[in-house]
Amino acid sequence: MDRLTRHELKQDEFRENVEAVELFARKRWRQLTAGVVAVAVILGLVIELKSYSRRQEAAANVVLGAALKTFNGYVGTVAPGTLSPGDQSFATAQAKYQKALGEFLNVIAKYPHTEAAAYAQIHAAICDAELGKDNEAIKVLQQPAQSSNPEIRALARFALANEYAKSGQTASAEKIYQDLSQHPTLSVPRATALMAMAQMYSTRQPARARQIYTQLQKEYASDQTLAGAIKEQLASLPN
Repeated sequence: MDRLTRHELKQDEFRENVEAVELFARKRWRQLTAGVVAVAVILGLVIELKSYSRRQEAAANVVLGAALKTFNGYVGTVAPGTLSPGDQSFATAQAKYQKALGEFLNVIAKYPHTEAAAYAQIHAAICDAELGKDNEAIKVLQQPAQSSNPEIRALARFALANEYAKSGQTASAEKIYQDLSQHPTLSVPRATALMAMAQMYSTRQPARARQIYTQLQKEYASDQTLAGAIKEQLASLPN
């Protein structure tokens, strides 16, 4: 009898627990349902945002590609039929870079949160420099030089170092070149950074340039193309 009583008590306790859970669920079903719906909405928004971001990036890349065609256009008189379809030619470099600048600015304005816009900023700065607006170029390069994307950041910093070198700020330029050479990327390999630094010193401090080229010769002796370019640069240095 005592065992039966304990068994019945356990059944009663189990039933009470089930009823308590059911009561809680009935009272809270709206909140629980709202929570599930909210999670679903958030997940849906994340998927939609990723999809939207991909569409934006794809569209931005098309516009950037057109701007780069302008940027790489031929300057001078072109014989009929010598240009490939879609290629452009310009009477002057100024005309080319002025048009390219407008196209890069259009990418930045229309697709500001894309990687294409960051690359457009870098090229817009180069156009500014080619048009004689060096201070503007340095200013424009500051943002992509802080990018979380290592390839964008390296390319922007390389362009910034080139601007510093051109304006005579050799210490600032060398600091960037050295850092880029120690942390190479696909967009700015080690050899590219060191070659640019050597070029900076070629007229100001030819002995320093020779030292860098000699170092490069040892490091890249097996690369025939690069070794040939280094040899030419060494030969062009004043004695």
